[in-house]
This record gives sequence, structure tokens and C-alpha cells, in this order.
Amino acid sequence: MIFNGFITLPVWGYIVLTLVLTHITIISVTVFLHRHQAHRALSMHPVLSHFFRFWLWLTTGMVTREWVAIHRKHHAKCETKEDPHSPQVKGLSEVLWRGAELYRTESKNQETLAQYGRGTPDDWLERNLYQRHSLLGVTLQALLMVALFGAAGLAIWAVQMIWIPFWAAGVINGIGHYWGYRNFEIPSAATNILPWGILIGGEELHNNHHAFSGSAKLSFRPWEFDLGWSYIRLFSLLRLARIQKLSPKRTLISERPQLDLDTLKALTVNRLQLLADYGKEVLRPVFRQELGKSQRRLYRAVQRLARRDKGLLSEADKQRLNFVLEQNAALKTVYQFKLRLQAIWEQRAVSHEMRLSELRQWCSQAEASGIQALQDFVRLVRSYGMAPQSPA
Repeated sequence: MIFNGFITLPVWGYIVLTLVLTHITIISVTVFLHRHQAHRALSMHPVLSHFFRFWLWLTTGMVTREWVAIHRKHHAKCETKEDPHSPQVKGLSEVLWRGAELYRTESKNQETLAQYGRGTPDDWLERNLYQRHSLLGVTLQALLMVALFGAAGLAIWAVQMIWIPFWAAGVINGIGHYWGYRNFEIPSAATNILPWGILIGGEELHNNHHAFSGSAKLSFRPWEFDLGWSYIRLFSLLRLARIQKLSPKRTLISERPQLDLDTLKALTVNRLQLLADYGKEVLRPVFRQELGKSQRRLYRAVQRLARRDKGLLSEADKQRLNFVLEQNAALKTVYQFKLRLQAIWEQRAVSHEMRLSELRQWCSQAEASGIQALQDFVRLVRSYGMAPQSPA
């Protein structure tokens, strides 16, 4: 006879319970492990922090130091052979289906833990329970679930065991660096994938995160939904958390007659948004105009390549893009202006005055290009301003 446990629920009750438990785990990962521990985007009350530590020990067996170190290394070595889980290097199938194994392999790398795991909890409980007996929690949870719900409890426990490995280690680290849309063209191949907000707590906004990794808020566009941010705002209102960092917010003011250091500061802070604006306001309309409706498929493909960070282009992509650019002077011009604009901020050890001089020269030459979209974009550049950042 099958033991049914001390509590019997209808089928829908087991489903709801499973979703609630996995939901708490997802919030623990995105708010505590990711935004609080790995990136220090918010500070957290010790009581709330320890609840998340205990919950993750009980439901996943993950060690805070290991998770944080692996994630920080992922950012530092993104899309290289040293990246613990890049589908661009290891292949999508490998990361999607074996993401948890890649995590476990990297967690044994003591050099990774020493270099990237600093600042994580190191108290008596962490050393003597959570780290030393990382599998004890999930074992206790399995016994508890079976005692309470019998065979159904074992099924609920099994779902919890695969939830994070599949959604976080597989989907986010795999699909989130392979398919999806991009608000910002950055060296990382990270994308935003929708609509998984309720299931993975806002982590699906992966391109936004890689663009502004220190931000407590992952959503950027008005229609993007970051469930983890909703919880952070709630914890903040309850004085259980304090928001430390947010992504910059673009502000447009009246156009200045000439660029100055204040404009340069606003452009520097918002340089990723500036490059996104260039793609939308210059590359897209000029490519559409020059290639025309008869070459719509070519326009879409090559325009995407022109907007993409050059470091992510394969040799075949570069050849295809260069072939089209060499056939059209206007397309070649706006693409070269994009590379020059990007290069202004890629230079290191450059004074503000020198950077400002280069930007003024860029604007002057853009106005003299005879291309309307470039001339209009200069006016947008001169309209960038700074605004105080609010947590809302």
C-alpha cells in the first residue's frame, strides 16, 4: 500500500504548492544570490538574507560562495573559453541540457572560488552546515515532503530539484546567450527572452543585465516585466532591503549649441543607450532606404549585423556585411561613423577634454556627411542630459 502522507490535497493543490515552492526558490536566486551577493546591487537585512540562505540550502543544495564565484567569472570571461557556461563556445545543446553539470565542474575549481568568491557569507553556519553539508538540506526536504504528502511529495521534491538546473543553468545560461532580442549591443551575446517573468523572476532580461550588471532592476523598456524587482521594492518598503545601484536613465533636454563637459558626462553614463539610439535612428532608416523593399530580406539580415557588436561577428558575417557595405557609400559611411562613435569610449587613459574634442569632431563630420539621419542624430547627441536616478 502506497503511503499517502499526513496531508492529502486535490491535484490542483499539489500543483499550486509546487509552483509556490519553486517560486520562492527563484526569488531566492535572483534577489539574494544574483543581485545581492554577486553584484551588490542591494543590501539586505540579516534576517531576510539568512532566510534565503537557509531556503536555498533546503531546496537546492547550492553554496553561496560557489554560485557567486561562478557567476562573477561568467561576467569576467564572457563568451571566451574560460567562461564556465557560454553556448557560443560550448554549444547551445551542451549548456541547455548539461548546464548543471557545467556548474558542478566549475564549483570544484578552487582558483575560481578564491578569485571570484570574495565577500560572501563566512560565518559558523556557512562553514559548518551550509558548505560542509550542502546535500543535507535537500535530503531533509525530501523526507519532509514524503512524510507530509507521500508519493506526491516525492514528485514535488523532484520538480524542485530540476527547476533551477533547467531554468537557470539551462535556459538562462543557454538560450539567454543564443536566442532573443537585444536592447543593447554589447560584447556579450546575452539576449532578453520572453515571456518567462513569473517562472524565472526577471532573469530572462539577460541582455539588460549584462549591459548594466550592477543594477538591482533588470527591466529597461516600459513593457518589460521584472518580477524580482517587484520583490526588491516590497522588501525596500518593509525596510528589509536597500537599493544600492540602478542602471542610468536617459534624459533629453533642450539641444545645446555646442557639446560641453556636462553633455560628455551624460553621454558617457548613457553610452550604451546612445549606441542603441544610433542603431534605431541612423542604421535602421538608412539601411531601409538604401536597400529598398525589393531587398527586404537582405536589409533585415545585414542591418542586424551592422548593429551587432563587431566582436560577436563571425568571419562569414563580416564578409557578408563588408560585401554589402562596399556596394553602397551611404551604408558604409553610417557604419564607419558607428564604429568611430563606439571607439571614442573604448579608448583608455584618455582625458575628458580629449574625448570631448573627438566627439565634437565626430559631430561636425556627421553634420557635413549629407546624410539626414546622421545630421538628425547629432541634434539628439546634443540633447543628452543628466537626471537624478530614482528607485521607481
